[in-house]
Amino acid sequence: MVLFFITLYLTSQMDYSVSQAGQMLGIYGAGSLGGSYFGGWLSDRIGAKNVQILSLVISAFGFILLGHIHSTIGLAVTLFLLAMVNEAFRPANASALAEFCPPQLRARGFALNRLAVNLGIAIGPAVGGLLATINYTLLFWADGLTCLFAAILLWYLLPPTKMPIWQPTENEPPALSPWHDRSFLLLLILLLYLGLVFFQIFNTWPIYLRDIYLLPEDRIGVLMAFNALLIVLVEMPLVHRMERLEPIRIIALGSFLLVGGFALMPFGNTFVFALFTVLIWTVGEMLVFPLVIGFIANRAEDRNRGRYMGMYTFNFSIAFVFGPLLGTMIYDTFGPDILWYGIGGIGILVVFGFRLIHRKMG
Repeated sequence: MVLFFITLYLTSQMDYSVSQAGQMLGIYGAGSLGGSYFGGWLSDRIGAKNVQILSLVISAFGFILLGHIHSTIGLAVTLFLLAMVNEAFRPANASALAEFCPPQLRARGFALNRLAVNLGIAIGPAVGGLLATINYTLLFWADGLTCLFAAILLWYLLPPTKMPIWQPTENEPPALSPWHDRSFLLLLILLLYLGLVFFQIFNTWPIYLRDIYLLPEDRIGVLMAFNALLIVLVEMPLVHRMERLEPIRIIALGSFLLVGGFALMPFGNTFVFALFTVLIWTVGEMLVFPLVIGFIANRAEDRNRGRYMGMYTFNFSIAFVFGPLLGTMIYDTFGPDILWYGIGGIGILVVFGFRLIHRKMG
């Protein structure tokens, strides 16, 4: 809840300028980089369940504390540390999903997880907005208490780990480091670009819809709701049909649709056309993200899966930090149409990059 409203909180309640609020979000993004990698590393050592519980418990107190800090330095430090702890949850959660799902069901398992996330996104901001209109302090307490409640649920309901936490032995060769897996590193580069494109939905995409398509905020909200609704209704059966096929080829197709949906933006200016572009890039999103994380989980070994997942989430943290920065810079410097055309042009190279990975692994 808090992260959706932190900019409004800082500008309306703390008298920050928009740029100052953006800097605070940048500090959170910087902390998330360390948390993403550290969470994966720690999962391989103390277990994914333990990392998730620790992340939720500490984040609970961090969110509550955040609502009671009023100095700039205090806010910056708290946001950075909160991001480190909060974002450590993601790779641990991915490792736990991979552990409890057999390899042939992992893509479906991650799709189900994305469905839950999108339901949370549909509910959380709505409840958070209601609380914020009453008192912003309630927003921070609600986010903290729900984190604590989630930690209790995990503690009681998640079964014990099915495999021992890996410990090195004298005769066992070390697990392959993700940094030495060239195909995986190339995959991360391609996914970084897709992340940079996807995170335009938080900055340049709504601005373009407002300024060029002349859509009001409520219509833009309908487009976002359409994206979430498609994922909730379609992603699970779609992944179920696709998981029997070669994953990298499907991911390549999904990346083509993802960048293509944004590249089509300059070719229309109506709400119906905008809805059509959202349909295109949402289908691409559904073909890329659940399948790629299932592919990575199967590529890793049990003893280094946390590190693979940590690098995957770290990669998207980088995209979250730099996507808005690069997108707005190109938008302001060269014009919005150049941004969308550039996304499409480079996206074609990304598709060929996935085909290259497919050939190397074939």
